[in-house]
Amino acid sequence: MVVLADLLADLNDESRDLERLVCDLSEADWRRETPAPGWTIAHQIAHLHWTDRAATLSATDPAGFAEILAPAAEDPQGFVDRGARDCLAPPAELLTRWRDGRADLAAALVGIPRDTRLPWFGTELTPPTAATARLMETWAHGEDVAAALSVIRMPTARLRHVAFLGVRTMRYGFLAHGRPAPTDPVYVELLAPEGATWAYGPADAANRVIGPALDFCLLVTQRSHPDDLALDATGPVAKEWLTVAQAFAGPPGAGRPRAAP
Repeated sequence: MVVLADLLADLNDESRDLERLVCDLSEADWRRETPAPGWTIAHQIAHLHWTDRAATLSATDPAGFAEILAPAAEDPQGFVDRGARDCLAPPAELLTRWRDGRADLAAALVGIPRDTRLPWFGTELTPPTAATARLMETWAHGEDVAAALSVIRMPTARLRHVAFLGVRTMRYGFLAHGRPAPTDPVYVELLAPEGATWAYGPADAANRVIGPALDFCLLVTQRSHPDDLALDATGPVAKEWLTVAQAFAGPPGAGRPRAAP
């Protein structure tokens, strides 16, 4: 069982790594376009800040959080875009707000029992799962920022949280894309950044996904097109999963186009 304090420590480290990537950027660099259409680097950080605030509200004021669910359901993508725009601010101010919001969320999550069911967009999360989801999003949006800056980030062992969430959300990916949730199990075997093997599911399953942990995490966060990743899928469920994998809540993501040859 993952300890919440360890999860929050990894979330903090992931956030600090991203903060170091942007803290000394010029205002012009903050306006750089990222792979997410219409989103600059500033939008990426503003989105993380907005989502941290929403998660804190979920943990501390479920009734207040419920008030933002209706507009989210009416226009999911527009709602996300508006949240990022609403949280835009001058770089120094935005960084301070994001840093303070992360601290508020961590304090909120450690203050409630770990089996509490927290409302979220279309689902419920326990405090450990909420922390894992925040780490997943921080890493994924960090990939967008790095791409805008033409920086290659070295993967870390913190990817195990993203990979775990990616496996746990397999059924959700199918459902989000309007497809029946599979009943057949899938075995996932990933080569971790430090050379270890992370394995999930029954080893004798007919459906299998095998490859680098980094590529699997890029898949489930929809940061790369499946054809650009070194993932070997065997079996009909595993092969279809590569086309619908989605570790984040909300409507089906548009994914990313194939890389130019």
